[in-house]
Amino acid sequence: MSEKIRILIVDDHTVVRKGLKALILTEADLEVVGEAGDGEEAVRRARILNPDVILMDMSMPKMDGVEAITEIKKENSEARILVLTSFAEDKKILDAIRAGALGYLLKDASPDELLRAIQDVYRGESSLHPTVAQKVIHAIQGPTDPDPKGNSQSLTERELEILKLIAEGLPNQQIAKQLFISERTVRTHVSNILRKLKLPNRTQAALYAVREGLVASGK
Repeated sequence: MSEKIRILIVDDHTVVRKGLKALILTEADLEVVGEAGDGEEAVRRARILNPDVILMDMSMPKMDGVEAITEIKKENSEARILVLTSFAEDKKILDAIRAGALGYLLKDASPDELLRAIQDVYRGESSLHPTVAQKVIHAIQGPTDPDPKGNSQSLTERELEILKLIAEGLPNQQIAKQLFISERTVRTHVSNILRKLKLPNRTQAALYAVREGLVASGK
């Protein structure tokens, strides 16, 4: 039997944490290794537990979700964070993704959508609620981001090919199979892509590809 996906639940409402835990425990391949009721506690628990996936609320006392994501990613750039919140405001969404969240799900999502998003984020893939995805697309098609970014011209032909497949939602395993290369080679290319484009994660790489017209925004 494969190892279970270890999850840290972060939410300032006890009833929400308990409900999420009960749902997660219905899945044989998932387990809850800890809970946190505010952003500061989330940073501490993430440091100690090193969970596979962190479910992160946005509005919390002491330190909000974006601040917590930023601190966690500073200490562990590989941390996989899935935002689960009631907020669908453009700024909160973009701030969370820029801080390093791989997924952004609204609390009106179905249990199946949440469980699927946990699996996606665990595999290092982006997972955006449909409402959120539309807002992100509108945002990146709007005014140019003032933050300095890398240039796709610095990418090799193979890196551009992989970037397009990332934007189409393919995980490393499928990319490797499609291109007849190893997963390790794919991971190396992905790391090089993120470094050259000055992007923190695959989600932003996918959004970059859409913004630059490398893939269709309706994909």
